[in-house]
Amino acid sequence: MVKVPNSSSLSAGTPPYPRSESSIRVSEIISALSYALDLTEGRPMGHSVRACMIGMRLAAQIGLPANEQSDLYYALLLKDAGCSSNSSRLFHILNADDIRAKGDLKTKDWTRVGWESLHYALTHVATGMPFLQRMQRLFQVAATQQRDSCDLVKIRCERGAYIAQQLGFSVSVSSAIHSLDEHWNGRGYPDGRRQTDIPVFARIANLAQTLEVFHHEHGPDAAIAAATQRSGRWFDPDLVGAAVSLSAHGDLWTGLDSEDIIRKTLALEPELRRLTANEETIDNICSAFAEIIDAKSPFTYRHSNGVADAALEIGQAFGMGTHDLKLLRRAALLHDVGKLSVSNTILEKPGKLTADEWKVVRDHPYYTFQILSRIPGFEELAGEAAAHHEKLDGSGYWRGWHAEQMSSFARILVVADIFDALRAKRPYRDSLPLERVFEIMRADAPRALDLPCLEALIGAKSSSASLTFSEPSRTAVH
Repeated sequence: MVKVPNSSSLSAGTPPYPRSESSIRVSEIISALSYALDLTEGRPMGHSVRACMIGMRLAAQIGLPANEQSDLYYALLLKDAGCSSNSSRLFHILNADDIRAKGDLKTKDWTRVGWESLHYALTHVATGMPFLQRMQRLFQVAATQQRDSCDLVKIRCERGAYIAQQLGFSVSVSSAIHSLDEHWNGRGYPDGRRQTDIPVFARIANLAQTLEVFHHEHGPDAAIAAATQRSGRWFDPDLVGAAVSLSAHGDLWTGLDSEDIIRKTLALEPELRRLTANEETIDNICSAFAEIIDAKSPFTYRHSNGVADAALEIGQAFGMGTHDLKLLRRAALLHDVGKLSVSNTILEKPGKLTADEWKVVRDHPYYTFQILSRIPGFEELAGEAAAHHEKLDGSGYWRGWHAEQMSSFARILVVADIFDALRAKRPYRDSLPLERVFEIMRADAPRALDLPCLEALIGAKSSSASLTFSEPSRTAVH
């Protein structure tokens, strides 16, 4: 239990103690966190694990050697690792909801000019602008469509490949992610590679994700029809043939709608190549996904690391042990994983949010909980990370917890999150100086914020800066 000098306010709740790291598989963590990537791509949670299941079945059908299937497995789960990095750019190009735009594009053959691509543009470009401005933006988007599409894919694929390398996966995994959007006819992105010059893992992943999207939206017949129509243009004809054969025998779609889809996907990881996560591996995964989270918007750049740094300063001031500090850092790094569900139209909005927009923001801790609780042994850590907007007086969200429900970890994360948010530049204001940040936070302690946590952070920051405070301001903190 955390010891706090001269205070009992942190005694509520207990810190989370996950299952022993030695018994957690890497695939268990990655498959759960892939649900966050699905949110950013505008897909229902579980898209990546379902695409992984389809891709592994295709690999078995074409006789991909067993020693290569492990790399394919992780390439499928991490195919969208770079998805958040182009969200802001897409939002500024379209001046519209980036998540909706990404999600709806999945079922469109955007390489062909026609009613389908025109309808997509009409329903996704500058949808909130006056008519004349909207028409002007539509012409601008049409004029630069090829260049912008290549740039957007390049940003995402290069970042995704980098994330895979950062996690220690092989070149085969990173190259598959980099070439995910290459097409069989050479008209894909980012490099215009064609036919067998495209890595086989990328060819499988591209087909698998398309099959999953169409299957989920329109059923198996529509999925096979889409693959067949794009065979020889987007997809390797031999792979499409394998998909048709598997579908005809009823083996391609089995279990995709199962409630325990993650368990079924875990069973597809080649047994002889299954990776067990040690403490360093878990920390690396948390750090990598913190980068994915913060890449969503330039206004959140390094926010997760900033919260982790502030949380550790508080924990160290309270004399936390090494184990607790490690868990606290992981919770801080992943606390905003649910924010990948929030469109950049909201994240980068300079004005006041509407009631509907505010509801979307308030839901993001719920998604944090839903994603992290899927990792075995992280159930309690999920609850702590998802509590970063709760307040002692019950005025927070998403659960409206009160003081007695908030553990030491939760209280620390709340203070650390508000501190880093106030210190950062936002669309609606500039960054605030340290003294002003603490004046605002003092006004909410001890009513809403834990005073010992705040004082610990002030003490840590005071060691490197001279702080003076005026009368407390009642400026609201969100």
